[in-house]
Amino acid sequence: MDKFMQAALNEAEKGLVSGGIPIGAVIVIDGKIVGRGHNQRIQKASPVFHAEMDCFENAGRLRATDYQKATLYSTLSPCDMCSGAILLYGIPKVIVGENKNFQGPEDYLRFRRVEVVVENNLLCQQLMADFIATNSSLWHEDIGE
Repeated sequence: MDKFMQAALNEAEKGLVSGGIPIGAVIVIDGKIVGRGHNQRIQKASPVFHAEMDCFENAGRLRATDYQKATLYSTLSPCDMCSGAILLYGIPKVIVGENKNFQGPEDYLRFRRVEVVVENNLLCQQLMADFIATNSSLWHEDIGE
């Protein structure tokens, strides 16, 4: 696992320890993490603080040219909302830790010319599978089911 996916996984674990859903994300520009976040819907009682959205928030205001050379790493396939932010800001590449437990609109991102790489990382898969098995109602709430 590369250091950026490891950073996203660390964020996911941070979210789990703080009582949330274990999904993490980082934004990387020119080999440097400029934003990091984890799912905080439960902790902040927010409908929008998915890991990717928290990551965007923590990155602060960036120029369009910065986003255009960014890579977003997420431990789980981004949902429709987070994929919309990826498209809105023109992020050209998304590295997904796993999409077995949940798959967002990856094909639509690809159709919109976003490079999507799915790693099928076993640590990311197991972390989510364990959470879903023990917290299915929170998980279904998170994905709108």
